[in-house]
Amino acid sequence: MMATSAKQTNWFAVWVSVVVVAVLVVVTVLVVWMNNAATDPGEPPQGSGINQETGAVVVGDGDQTMDTYIDFMCPICGQFEDAYGEDILALVEEGTITLNIHPISILDRFSQGTEYSTRAASAMYCVAEADPDAAVPFMQAMFAGQPAENTEGLSDEEILAIAEGVGVTGIDACVTDGEYTDYVTAMTQNTPVQPGNSGIATPTIEINGEVIANSELPEPENLASLFS
Repeated sequence: MMATSAKQTNWFAVWVSVVVVAVLVVVTVLVVWMNNAATDPGEPPQGSGINQETGAVVVGDGDQTMDTYIDFMCPICGQFEDAYGEDILALVEEGTITLNIHPISILDRFSQGTEYSTRAASAMYCVAEADPDAAVPFMQAMFAGQPAENTEGLSDEEILAIAEGVGVTGIDACVTDGEYTDYVTAMTQNTPVQPGNSGIATPTIEINGEVIANSELPEPENLASLFS
């Protein structure tokens, strides 16, 4: 963990800003196409750990909220999890926040036709539906084994093995049939746009209903300052 310093550069935020500019045009084109597509989201995932209206996997019950919009193929999302994941969960565990995780899909084009981003997001819903307590461990394990962009990504069998590793079985058909892929596509269209951007990007962070630019994120150890 980086040391606390008032003058310290938040290199995560700097890197995010550079990469977002590079991909923003392509993402914008994708969003236009998605908004014009007539997608039936189908039956939403069930269970106490899923907000069916927003598509969020809900963790904790704090009065304040933090929403994270993630794509499992997104390398910046993996960096975000490495940098901030532990501190976010600490705020959940102490009762400060409710964490709303939105698994979305904007990077299917980087998985050589396997639609990895969509498949992985759908699988997270399968896990959260089967066992809400396993949703975060599943997300952590997926990022720990995150494939590189421009690869086929993890296979359904590998995703199921990760789910089994966090204690969830019996979801084979849900994962291999892509039970919630249409739901993922529909929920992705609802992703808010960060200030200064013209299209959606990941990760996107929302604090108490207000979207913030990733460049405004404090150092991980100062994350609580967003809720003071």
